[in-house]
Amino acid sequence: MRNSLFALILMVAPLAAWASGGEGPELEHADIDLKDKASLQRGAKYFVNYCMGCHSLKYSRYNRVAEDIGITDAQTRKFLIFGDQKPGDLMTNSLRPEDGEKWFGTQIPDLTLVTRWREPDWIYTYLKSFYVDDSRPYGVNNLVFPDVGMPHVLAGLQGVQEAIYKGGEHHEGAAAHITGLKLVEPGTLTVEEYDNMARDITNFLTYVGEPIRLERKRLGVYVLLFLGLMFYLTYSLKKEYWKDIH
Repeated sequence: MRNSLFALILMVAPLAAWASGGEGPELEHADIDLKDKASLQRGAKYFVNYCMGCHSLKYSRYNRVAEDIGITDAQTRKFLIFGDQKPGDLMTNSLRPEDGEKWFGTQIPDLTLVTRWREPDWIYTYLKSFYVDDSRPYGVNNLVFPDVGMPHVLAGLQGVQEAIYKGGEHHEGAAAHITGLKLVEPGTLTVEEYDNMARDITNFLTYVGEPIRLERKRLGVYVLLFLGLMFYLTYSLKKEYWKDIH
């Protein structure tokens, strides 16, 4: 009885947290399109230029990515590879784990599978949700990832955002009291341009998390058609065998 009660509490606890607002801010829809190769190409370029200094894609290879998103070997070497790596190499960087812990307080995660354990809408909203917070080591915080340990590397492009608090009162470090964000210092991109950039990065990371996703869906159609045909043939055969039995 006691074990059953404990199990029930474990099942109900997440629901209680959700009901009390523990699910975090509402996520914006990324509206990604894995068939849009131009978007994937831009996302790859943005990632290697702005993100890959810290974050790796250790389960992806440059040449596989290049083939899938439609760029040549020469373009791969020119736009994606910086250093002595080769197209057949994994997309890693030279940052040592101990340096990541020293500079950011934790190991920096590899992002190959980030959209598998974080949905694309989360990534898209995260890229748009940095705001000024002087209490943090790098002077910024994030609505969907409170107490984030990384700087806002895209701040020069997006600009500087400040939090809007309930009742206009500042609540130090309390993301639950934030009702929105406002741009107080424009970046080099317009709001629409930055949104498109965040969408391209999200699109690319979604592809990286499952490169065979489009092929899987295409094959899935044929599998369902095959199963449907087999069901029809099996049912017809059953009727033929049993037609004289009443």
